[in-house]
Amino acid sequence: MKAIVKNLVSTAVLSLLVAACGGGAGADAPPSGSPPAAPRISPPSPAAWQPALSDSWQWQLRGTINTSYPVAVYDIDLYDAPIATIQALQAAGKKVVCYFSAGSSENWRSDFSAFQPADMGSALTGWKGENWLDTRSANVRKIMRARLDLAASKGCDGVEPDNVDGYANKSGFPLTAATQLEYNRFLASEAHNRKLAIALKNDVSQLSELVGDFDFAVNEECHAYNECDGYQSFILNGKPVFNAEYASSYATDVSARQALCADARARNFHTLVLPLALNDSFRYSCEP
Repeated sequence: MKAIVKNLVSTAVLSLLVAACGGGAGADAPPSGSPPAAPRISPPSPAAWQPALSDSWQWQLRGTINTSYPVAVYDIDLYDAPIATIQALQAAGKKVVCYFSAGSSENWRSDFSAFQPADMGSALTGWKGENWLDTRSANVRKIMRARLDLAASKGCDGVEPDNVDGYANKSGFPLTAATQLEYNRFLASEAHNRKLAIALKNDVSQLSELVGDFDFAVNEECHAYNECDGYQSFILNGKPVFNAEYASSYATDVSARQALCADARARNFHTLVLPLALNDSFRYSCEP
């Protein structure tokens, strides 16, 4: 997986987005001294499984999956994870979330040739072989339906579609907050049609609008970027927040990690300190 591209949009542009869209990094937090906003109460999910606020998690997308962690939820790659591994995790009483990119093409995936040239836009900075997608494209949506079919056929309990914030990045397409909301709701509806739970990945500016459509949240580095406040909308709706932090200080500095974990526990988040490669080379958990 990858962290959201934070530096592509200047602070001034971010401020304009906040004003226009009613959201932004930490935008769901009330002003200092103001009462918290009333939570949006979500309807029951049509998914077969709904993660609980108390569920712990493990996230590994590369390498042979280490199945030994005493957690409730495993988040693993849709394509690379063998069905036998999914079944073994489920036999051990764990739920399995399957990762795929819903907003970018990856030239190493088996279905890459299904994308049309017009579907692919700018390259993702720092991620070779990966390009933003035109999420308005009917062909892109056809491919995403097939990926959700694959997740259902492999027995995944839920899915984690990545890169669902193209409108906030230099995608090469005229994507907007409105087109992003519509696309993300399309993904949620299609996942639920297959009885799959679905995570909202990052897209921190639209948390309050999408909390009713998604079953849980996966976030990268909200502590490092001071973007955690908006996730209260998920917590208040009984939907867990699975968070990963990559800053080297959290891995090497015990006091920094302790402060991180204290904040995460106060927010009722499930926070892990992991390598950016998500290859299980190290792991620190904030679970009590």
